[in-house]
Amino acid sequence: MAAILRQHAEQLFAQELEELKKQDSDKVPVNWKLSPQSVVTYLMGGKLKNGFEVSPKYIGNKRLMEIAVATLTTDRALLLYGLPGTAKSWVSEHLSAAISGDSTLVVQGTAGTSEESIRYGWNYARLLAEGPSEKALVETPVMRAMKDGKIARIEELTRIGADVQDALITILSEKSLPIPELNSEVQSVRGFNIIATANNRDKGVNELSSALKRRFNTVILPVPDSMDEEIDIVKRRVESYGKIMELPAEPPALQEIRRIVTIFRELRNGVTEDGKTKIKMPSGTLSTAEAISVVNNGLAMAAYFGDGQLKANDLAASIIGTIIKDPVQDKLIWQEYLETVVKPREEWKDIYRACRDL
Repeated sequence: MAAILRQHAEQLFAQELEELKKQDSDKVPVNWKLSPQSVVTYLMGGKLKNGFEVSPKYIGNKRLMEIAVATLTTDRALLLYGLPGTAKSWVSEHLSAAISGDSTLVVQGTAGTSEESIRYGWNYARLLAEGPSEKALVETPVMRAMKDGKIARIEELTRIGADVQDALITILSEKSLPIPELNSEVQSVRGFNIIATANNRDKGVNELSSALKRRFNTVILPVPDSMDEEIDIVKRRVESYGKIMELPAEPPALQEIRRIVTIFRELRNGVTEDGKTKIKMPSGTLSTAEAISVVNNGLAMAAYFGDGQLKANDLAASIIGTIIKDPVQDKLIWQEYLETVVKPREEWKDIYRACRDL
């Protein structure tokens, strides 16, 4: 059997989900795999009564996860909103895995997403041969979720055209999906709900109508509050990536992760960590997800083109490529940061030289 590059959450964390189910003594809603309390434990991590350790999937404010899970027990859908790289899709996947045992019912929102991607489509060969029938109907992830009482996920909702977004209104308000061609409808089974994600950099692209907004409870996922929190997120995700990819490299030293996170936080916030120096901010988001990507890319460089130990030279190109999105404006901002902030730091001489020489 071929090695899977990225397993679904319910496969990767199957043991944790099974242990949580065994230990679960709280009330489980209809068609949920776990109780709301256990879903939050799965997301936030913790030690079970039998000593089994559940790894944290979301590092941040527990109350946000409690609000998200509580929303999904009601008739309102959940909208996870925030900057790119704040773990919206990650949380959405893990919520679906813990609640439905299935995180695969996904609609990826793009400018080209059609109404048929949300409602239903047709097998046109069969439609022409037999006319409208149940067999000619092509079910969408949303329709399957309605029938099975599961969670459907819609990624990047605000990238979908407003007229297509509004196809969700009947589904969310009436909990049914009319099929006029068959003079029938699909009614939602208990347990059905929708988790949508949207990033605030897309604000104004395709604003949600007020009618649709009312049918969502919005939970804003913030960037990590503290340096230590962000370092912990990067460290855990990088360790997971290294195991999956079986990179012939040593795990990165905490010092290297701290330096990457510091660079990203300072440029993102427009001020140094000590608050003494103001910095111009580049055009990119410089999110936690991008910091993870920089470290992962550095590990690959170290593994295959270095000595297996992550060093400044392995990270430099990826740091610059991530920060400089605008080749004129961002390049000037980066060079100024390099000279005024990085260069004076004695312990950062290697990063300064590696980045300056590129």
